[in-house]
Amino acid sequence: MRLRDVVLFNITAIVGLRWLTTAASQFGLASLFLWVVAMVVFFLPSAVAVRELADIDPAAGGIYRWVRRAFGPLQGFVAGWGYWVNNLFYFPSLLVATAAIAAYAGGPRFVRLGDDTVFVGALSLAGLWLAVGMNLVGLRVGKRLQNLGGHGTWLPALIFVVLAAWSLVAHGSATPVTLRGLLPAKFDLPSINLFATMTFAVAGLELAPTLGDEIHDPAATLRRGIVISGVGIVLLYVLGTAAMLVALPAETVSITNGMPQATAALVQRLGVAWLAPVAALVAILLALGNLGGVGAWLAGSARLPFVAGVDGALPPAFSRIHPRWHTPHLALLVQGALATVFVVASLVGSTVKNAYLVLTQTTLILFFIPYLYLFAAYLRLRRARTAATGLIGLVGLAAVGFSILLGFVPPGDDGRPWMYEAKVVGGVIGFMGLGVLLARRGVSEGTASSAATS
Repeated sequence: MRLRDVVLFNITAIVGLRWLTTAASQFGLASLFLWVVAMVVFFLPSAVAVRELADIDPAAGGIYRWVRRAFGPLQGFVAGWGYWVNNLFYFPSLLVATAAIAAYAGGPRFVRLGDDTVFVGALSLAGLWLAVGMNLVGLRVGKRLQNLGGHGTWLPALIFVVLAAWSLVAHGSATPVTLRGLLPAKFDLPSINLFATMTFAVAGLELAPTLGDEIHDPAATLRRGIVISGVGIVLLYVLGTAAMLVALPAETVSITNGMPQATAALVQRLGVAWLAPVAALVAILLALGNLGGVGAWLAGSARLPFVAGVDGALPPAFSRIHPRWHTPHLALLVQGALATVFVVASLVGSTVKNAYLVLTQTTLILFFIPYLYLFAAYLRLRRARTAATGLIGLVGLAAVGFSILLGFVPPGDDGRPWMYEAKVVGGVIGFMGLGVLLARRGVSEGTASSAATS
């Protein structure tokens, strides 16, 4: 992977245009202000921390290696486990959103399929195993999916922003624009829960370093890639949310397929005949962008159990490389199989919207637990020990801690909050508890094996 590949990898892994609909539907115009807050208190500190840690240790393994270096093998495994296992929830949530969006590509007759759990489940599994297969045969093939996903992210965003600007000039905004509207009208827990979602939406710069051994001149390439992709990520989220509010009133935005919905509204408002296919084109590009995101997270997170297998913290089978494709095939296949189970389980007895919300919140909490380790490792390993670098680490830690607490708050419109809480809390405790048990067993066995070899 070279600089272009790393930049596109970061964009497809981090930018989820579905978050524009979440932000716009929950807070309207005030979401623009909250994006800026999330960027300042989380995204920028994470960019500084990842850039520093990747410079110190750019080899494959990323967060696992950094935490292991700072706090030892036990904590390194727990951090890597939390980072890996959150993908079991993240893949289904991303694939569910992808299937709902893809229904728009078939035209008005097929839009209803976005709420059909059978259709969503079948398309989700097809997308999952396509991504597994492409990464299984090597990063040279897999990166094509990731690069396609990067283009499938920025291109529909550009089309959408251009249409919104055109509509704004010709017909005005669907959402009234006032200075007062930039500040949230209410600060109850279900509402400010959005802040946790927004910090999650800009997380992921640490993923590319997990592929360090497969990046050309990794330290320098990762440094430049973080800066270039970071600017693009900020612009995509802020301009995209503004365009969403120009297209639709906040209360009408669909949480799962708001982007093609808003594009169709803009096309209809502009009333230009040749723009008719644009909504379907955007839906197709969004589906490709999300599929690239699945591929990116599969490729990156599969390297964590591989490195843990090499260290002896997991069974040696995880450290095996496929003789032909030179990929950690067992880690990829195990992750694909488990994600399949979670896709099916998430849709059983739930509406698509409820499944999406539960998966998103569980993913958010599991994902941010390793981020506590990441900022702690940065504070311990940073080379420039100044007040500024210390403040960056502490601000990042505070933002992550606050986001984790908010992740446990059920949505305000959930009729059965106890069921929501049971699913989220049970998922977090169960999986992190299993990780701690595996860590103690794996690290002790690995230590005993090393001693015997010596």
